[in-house]
Amino acid sequence: MSPQSITGCVLTKNEERSIKQCLESLSFCDEILVIDSHSTDLTREIAISLGAKVIERDWPGFRSQREFALSAAAYNWMLFLDADECLSREGVELIRTLRDTGRLDEADGYWLPRKNQYYGRYIAHGDWRSDRGIRLFDRRKARIAGREVHEHVSVEGKVSSLSAAVLHNSYEDLEDQLGKLSGYARLMAEELHREGRRTSFLACVVNPLWRFVRSYFLRLGFMDGWRGYVIALVEARYVREKYLRLLVMNQAPPPSSNLYRSMIAADGRLDVRTD
Repeated sequence: MSPQSITGCVLTKNEERSIKQCLESLSFCDEILVIDSHSTDLTREIAISLGAKVIERDWPGFRSQREFALSAAAYNWMLFLDADECLSREGVELIRTLRDTGRLDEADGYWLPRKNQYYGRYIAHGDWRSDRGIRLFDRRKARIAGREVHEHVSVEGKVSSLSAAVLHNSYEDLEDQLGKLSGYARLMAEELHREGRRTSFLACVVNPLWRFVRSYFLRLGFMDGWRGYVIALVEARYVREKYLRLLVMNQAPPPSSNLYRSMIAADGRLDVRTD
């Protein structure tokens, strides 16, 4: 054990399709921690075979599950990936070198860029152009901020940027994409409703239109060809469903069911592009 030992952490729910590639990219970590929300496929078995410590836990929401992970890790330095992500080879070598040379503590957290793949090609424009997040951090200086749906790591201290990318393969196909975004729309509408947010008929029309125009035209999504067009349309559909659900909730009593237990189908991961 070193003061700069790293726990690589992943949240899972039925991720047998992608978990092997994700965990193999974390194999250099001193601990691999998987927090699983009762997968019914081979996710846990695959993770255990790759040397991960697996904790099975009910799904309380994205932010709460990540907060639990902070407390369950063996080491103070943590590296978060989603199950549909993996570190690039350059990312593995760069982080390994920082750890092995004792230079991780030159900052308290690190931004890592993310490259988003869609149907076999990395997207360079639109709302899916490369983004970044704090993925590598000292948990003693960090907290999980934001909503249960759109959470993020916040670090009190110095945050630096690393150049090597996280590679993101978010959807198996269009059906998978539509289903997951519909789940996120419901989650987000429920959260906004609990916060007392209200919406209008006009917002249900204008906001989806704005999302399409921003992604396809202003952020040059059209330069990604048919992929950019489909992404912009599906993102607009997500926004429309979110506001339609909120509009209906504003007019009716909230459902009695526990949202986050009923929406485990969100697979324990967050697509940060859908805010």
